[in-house]
Amino acid sequence: MTVTDINLFKPLKVGNFEVQNRVALAPLTRFRAPNHLVTDLQPVYYGQRSSSPGTLLISEATFISEAASGYDTAPGIYNEEQVKAWSKVTDAVHANNSFFFIQLWALGRSAVKADLDKRGLPYVSASDIGENSINPDAPKPTPLTKDDIKQYIKDYVHAAKNAIAAGADGVEIHSANGYLLDQFLHENVNQRTDEYGGSIENRARFTLEVVDAVSEAVGASRVAIRLSPWGIYGNVDPGVSPIPQFSYVIAELEKRALEGKQLAYISLVDPRVLFDSQQNEIETEHSNDFVRQIWNGVIVKASGFNYESAKAETEKDDKVIIAFGRDFIANPDLVERFKQNITLNKYDRSTFYIPGPKGYTDYPFANEVKTEA
Repeated sequence: MTVTDINLFKPLKVGNFEVQNRVALAPLTRFRAPNHLVTDLQPVYYGQRSSSPGTLLISEATFISEAASGYDTAPGIYNEEQVKAWSKVTDAVHANNSFFFIQLWALGRSAVKADLDKRGLPYVSASDIGENSINPDAPKPTPLTKDDIKQYIKDYVHAAKNAIAAGADGVEIHSANGYLLDQFLHENVNQRTDEYGGSIENRARFTLEVVDAVSEAVGASRVAIRLSPWGIYGNVDPGVSPIPQFSYVIAELEKRALEGKQLAYISLVDPRVLFDSQQNEIETEHSNDFVRQIWNGVIVKASGFNYESAKAETEKDDKVIIAFGRDFIANPDLVERFKQNITLNKYDRSTFYIPGPKGYTDYPFANEVKTEA
């Protein structure tokens, strides 16, 4: 079998474009955007990882508004200065004929409250249940009002339009990992009694309204969504089974697809390896296989894949892309290393979240290593 026979390296239509391989850069928060602004480092970082033409890159999580923030050094896409800064990133990616989605983020109760306090912003969630509910001294969020929810939807739309204006090929709505939209999806966090809480349908309402509004604004083919049905990060609790809740969400997305509003893809955090709030890895026996029984479009899967498991997954399902995180951090030419069976650089976990280029833009390409040898 040659490389061209392997599904992992075959083209696949995603939204309005065609990727040339099924290896994607997963969305990775790196905390190198002081004051919510990407710097001159990000065009280099993303440009390096777009070096294999036709690769899909998904940006680090990016705030839709200042109110949606809560970390000082994560980027935003809500003002003109940020749009101009992100345009340098998309230019770098497009120079390599690759594709770039910006992930749209709202933190809710996962925000650092002190960061919001100094900006005069409220600490919010679906209900007044704090992220650390067993600690009586932990801060309690303010439940969003219905007017607040409407404003957040407008903020998602504004951010999506800004992302497209910055040259992004699309946006990924972050509705996973215990952040704001995911807080609404989980019964242990969402204890509302209005139309945004109580039933499976009501808990899904906010997420689906965001999807509909953003799709209307920029076109469904430029929109994706990230979900983590089995996730526990941020102290969300899937309960006995998350399948009924997430089956409803995905069935609604498939219904829209059949009406001509198909999203570019659904991104899933694979449950084989989950992360708790302390970033500890927890192995599970859960499965997202139920998603494929409902959704007929492209799926992006992430978490814990290596070359062999990615190859097997893409042979099993012809509409799957595998997103890599840590291996892509350490190997800007990951696609070519996979194709040529070249040993991977080892990642340095201690540099994941520090400022500056170390552990960010200084990992060598394979040909640089050979040249130095």
